[in-house]
Amino acid sequence: MIAAGVTPFALSALKYGLFALLVLFIWRSMRWVVRGLNVEANVAASGADRRGRKQAPAPPAGPSMVMVHPPGGGKPRAVKVAASMTIGRAPECELKIEDTYASQQHARLFGKNGAWYVEDLGSTNGTFVNDQKLASPAMVQPGDSIRIGTTVLELRR
Repeated sequence: MIAAGVTPFALSALKYGLFALLVLFIWRSMRWVVRGLNVEANVAASGADRRGRKQAPAPPAGPSMVMVHPPGGGKPRAVKVAASMTIGRAPECELKIEDTYASQQHARLFGKNGAWYVEDLGSTNGTFVNDQKLASPAMVQPGDSIRIGTTVLELRR
């Protein structure tokens, strides 16, 4: 039964629009599940202890401190660099930032073969090194800036 004043075209458009929303919802849900599985697999493969903290070797030479400049021009804080640090809003991140534009597990800073790298962990808004958006892990050095959401991280020796 068609309501008065509603054309068959409008009903078809509504039907296909709702179908598109359903497909988008399922795709986003599956993407979220797969990311969660990847994070758990990476933690298990990295040799984490029972509390979830990584037992990694000493970091390579390079930056030893990260200055965290919070959004809105708040007071920066210094954080000592670990061998591998997950950066984001989640409580389990080694470097937790309070930024609504940052993902739960946004990026990772890690040492490999004597160099330091930063990689985006599939964040919504991306990770930027010296105002260049990351497409793959990038080598970083003291003096480089990493932008996650509206928070800027400055690497220092």
